[in-house]
Amino acid sequence: MRLTRFAPPDFSVTLTGRRRERGFTLVELLVVMAIVGAMVGLLLPAVQAARESARRIQCASHMKNVALAVLDFETSERALPAAGLARTRRDTQYDVDIFNPFGGRQISWIVAILPQLEQAALFDRFDLERPIYAQAGDPQAAHVAILQCPSDDASNRWHDMLRPGAGVQYVKLAKGNMAAYVSPFHVDLQYLYPGALIGQPQPLRSIPDLSSTLLISEVRTLDHESDERGAWALAWNGASLLAFDMHPRGWLGRSEGTGEGDQYQSENRAAYVPDPDSLGEAQPPNNLGPNFDTLKYCTNTATSPRQAAFDAGMPCVLHSAQIGVGVAGHMSAAPRSLHPGGVNAAFLDGHVTFLPDDIDEIAMAHMVSVTDN
Repeated sequence: MRLTRFAPPDFSVTLTGRRRERGFTLVELLVVMAIVGAMVGLLLPAVQAARESARRIQCASHMKNVALAVLDFETSERALPAAGLARTRRDTQYDVDIFNPFGGRQISWIVAILPQLEQAALFDRFDLERPIYAQAGDPQAAHVAILQCPSDDASNRWHDMLRPGAGVQYVKLAKGNMAAYVSPFHVDLQYLYPGALIGQPQPLRSIPDLSSTLLISEVRTLDHESDERGAWALAWNGASLLAFDMHPRGWLGRSEGTGEGDQYQSENRAAYVPDPDSLGEAQPPNNLGPNFDTLKYCTNTATSPRQAAFDAGMPCVLHSAQIGVGVAGHMSAAPRSLHPGGVNAAFLDGHVTFLPDDIDEIAMAHMVSVTDN
């Protein structure tokens, strides 16, 4: 007797005898889409974080190369590059030298180290005897990749500098993301309270601790031609120069000039002691106030970058032309980046580290100063 295997009924066969094709229902499709969307939502932040980490590492690599170029310059010239080829004037009322970034040739320290950055051809296009706004062929308008951090994307940004003289003419200056510390206090008082680079070349041996002295940090650029921040060839505050704005102890501002009880060292430098009363008013990484980056073109006019700067989280304030450059005025700017939580920074021994936004301000002031005890 032959047994016949029982087969279950085929419910896919319709009453008409035609087999129905099995497909996704709408509910199943929606479930699959929800799962895929959830997976993408989980993966996307991780991918973005990985990309930003790579950008930060590349920026740190560029910064290390710039720091080593400064050290190579010092080896050949027996002194660090000048912070800028700018005018120095003597304030006879307070008996101090004032660094005026808006006077003289206004050429930055970065121009001086271009040969060490393998940019000798670009360096040869500069005439160091002429002001930055009177360079033939506009070498200052060239972007230099090693001066840029990919997170900020300054490769297609320029600053339009108003050329002095009759008429309205502008000079283009390319932007980058590197600036040097010149003072723990103000850019204009860098001779009194110096940082690593100042207006007069100083030998490396005059700085006691290279590994704990800040040399370079990042700056952000604004996609606005009137904002000078990041203009690498320009020796202005916020362009290629930074100051921390931590007042020295005993500083009485406009009434007493250089401060009460300053102890002067050689070369008319004052021993720097940070004032705890200045806490909360300095310029730590990505500072949002109460002190803002002091810029020449941060105005309230219709073409001003001021509102755009505030919206971008890099607030600025107009430098007062009435007060001028000197003891009564002040110039400082914060290091800035788009890395979460802080900025890359290089020290005078060439090593690069990450400075957090919430760094201890007293500690950072000591990092910037070269005359603290």
